[in-house]
Amino acid sequence: MPRAPRILLVDDEVSIQRAVAPLLRARGYDVDVVGTGAEALNTLRMQPPDLIVLDLGLPDIEGTEVTRRIRGESAVPIVVLSARGGEADKVAALDLGADDYVTKPFGPEELLARIRVALRRVFSADDAPSGRLKAGDLTIDYDRRRVLRADEEIRLTPKEFELLALLARSADRVLTHRTILKAVWGANAVGQPEHLWVLMAQLRKKIEPDPGHPRYLLSEPWVGYRFATEPAEA
Repeated sequence: MPRAPRILLVDDEVSIQRAVAPLLRARGYDVDVVGTGAEALNTLRMQPPDLIVLDLGLPDIEGTEVTRRIRGESAVPIVVLSARGGEADKVAALDLGADDYVTKPFGPEELLARIRVALRRVFSADDAPSGRLKAGDLTIDYDRRRVLRADEEIRLTPKEFELLALLARSADRVLTHRTILKAVWGANAVGQPEHLWVLMAQLRKKIEPDPGHPRYLLSEPWVGYRFATEPAEA
C-alpha cells in the first residue's frame, strides 16, 4: 500500500491545532504539529513533510520569512492558512513561493480540497506530459521537469513549472483564467486571480528575454493566456 502523505501543521493557535490536525488525520494523512517557525524549519530538515500548512502570524518568525527560508532549501508544497485576508498579504506569500492561500475562518472541505491539489504534483505523476517541447530557444523537458534557454538551465519552482507545462501542452491555444486557476490550484481558487497574476509575473521574469514584451507567455486581455511557439508578427 502507498504510504500516507505527511503534513506539517505550523500554527500556534491551540484551537486551530485541535480543529485541523484531527480533520487531516481523519482523511488518512500523517500529521505533525508545531507552533513556531523555528520548529517548522527544524522538522523540515529532520522529518521532511510532503506538504506544509503554514500560519503567517507565528510568535517567533514571521510566516512569510518562514516561507522564504523553506523555499531556500525545499520545493515542498506550502498552503498558507491565515487570518490575514488582504490582497497584499496573499500576493506577498505567493510571491515568496507559497502554493496556495486559505483565509481564516475557513471551510474544512475547502482546506482539504486545496491540500489535495497541492499534493497532486507530489504523488500523481501518471498524467504528467512526457518528452520535450522546443519553441524558439526554449526547451521544456517534461520528464526531467527542466527548462532550458539554449543550453542554460532556468530554475523554476514546482508551481512555475506546472503553469508552464499546462500552457505548453495546449501550445498556441488560449486557456482562460478560470481554466488555469482550476487546473493549477483547484476549483476553489477560480475566484482568486491574484494567484495566477503573481505566478505568471514570476515565470515571465525567468523565461522571457524581455518580460515587458513577452515572446512565449502571451496575454489575451480579459480572457487568459497562451504559450506561443512562434513569435508574434510585427
